[in-house]
Amino acid sequence: MGAPAPEALKGEDWAGEMGARWLASLDRFEGMIAPIGAGLLERAAYRPGERVLDLGCGGGATTLAIAAAVGSDGAALGLDIAPMLIEAARQRAAAAGSTARFICADAATAQLDEPPFDRLFSRFGSMFFPEPVAAFTNLRTMLKPGARIDLAVWAHPRDNLWMMEVMGVVRQHIEIPPATPRAPGPFAFEDLTYLEEILTEAGYAGMDVAAYEGRQAVGGPGATPQDAVDFVLSSMAVGRALDEAGDETRAAARADLVDLFTRRHVDGEGVMMQAKAWLVCAQA
Repeated sequence: MGAPAPEALKGEDWAGEMGARWLASLDRFEGMIAPIGAGLLERAAYRPGERVLDLGCGGGATTLAIAAAVGSDGAALGLDIAPMLIEAARQRAAAAGSTARFICADAATAQLDEPPFDRLFSRFGSMFFPEPVAAFTNLRTMLKPGARIDLAVWAHPRDNLWMMEVMGVVRQHIEIPPATPRAPGPFAFEDLTYLEEILTEAGYAGMDVAAYEGRQAVGGPGATPQDAVDFVLSSMAVGRALDEAGDETRAAARADLVDLFTRRHVDGEGVMMQAKAWLVCAQA
């Protein structure tokens, strides 16, 4: 086993390193989670004329889809803390001739010079707030009374083998401390009771949940095992942890990950691994 990396997976710096990692693999990230985003968009069922705020919009794919759904009489505004992702989103919107707009700001504290929104949407952009009650309270000030929110959040890691099996391999090579329950991060809202407590305290009501379950393509549709490993090591926090452990440890972990992904590879689809997310809605 390589040197311990006890600090390896502390909070993601989305305005800096993690935002840059996401941008560097934008198509692969988006391809990987696109089916869940499509499921959330279908559940949200946006209508022409609605004003929608897209929280944690990343590279803007969901914002562009929302803009198409609400039409010229509506509005789709993407909000993200990562300046490099907002710039990429703006370039995409311009290239597509989309009416989607984008603002770089911290949603936990931002005060938008915008009319209140009818709806709020977030595909995996709501789980990273250090003080989630305060953040969701601030977001509610951007919404009309009774506005509906739609969130996709990851379910428990045990139901997300794309993460659990990768972590199992990596832990054979470096020490990674167990995740702190309810701490900001991808699985902060795995416990729906906790999420409902947050939303209730922040002034939302009527939480309703549907489960999304299926296989997702690690590294995007069609990725080879080697592509998927490149994606994991360059884009996920475990890659940073292995970087810190040295070349020999990283190479050994890489070989084991290639073996894992080879066993999970499906011709014509990619490295397919089980995923589960909660599709959550509530009213402001």
